[in-house]
Amino acid sequence: MIAQSTFSSPVGQINLTADGENIIEITMTKTPGPNHGSAKVLKDAQKQLTEYFKGKRKEFTFSFEARGTKFQQSVWNEISRIPFGEVLSYADIAREIGKPQASRAVGGAVGSNPVPLAIGCHRVLGASGKITGYSGGEGLPTKRWLLALEGIETKD
Repeated sequence: MIAQSTFSSPVGQINLTADGENIIEITMTKTPGPNHGSAKVLKDAQKQLTEYFKGKRKEFTFSFEARGTKFQQSVWNEISRIPFGEVLSYADIAREIGKPQASRAVGGAVGSNPVPLAIGCHRVLGASGKITGYSGGEGLPTKRWLLALEGIETKD
């Protein structure tokens, strides 16, 4: 049973979708999404994300599932290992997953992350430390805000 909820955050509306047990989608938008159904994980995720936005949480313990291809899964698993306040480049991730020539494909997988914030794709930068893109919220301003929250300085 799919359940959805939405709440306001410093980066816009956070829309959560759960399959009952797991958060399966997080979107950041200007407008609130639907609220229907119920799942404990929705309340857990909202509470933890709110704490994160207030600077009171560095890790999430709510249950989530990122559905994608085997390659996307490998990229998202690697991103999940990046701790709060740290970054890796697309090239770093490509090397870590054993595909050193796949930086662009890694970028595609990063942009397809269905559960941003839970899987901190905002922590992935270009090789020079530049912010190269972000598909959540309002794009680069949202990514800059999230990185600043974590104390990460970037190059423009």
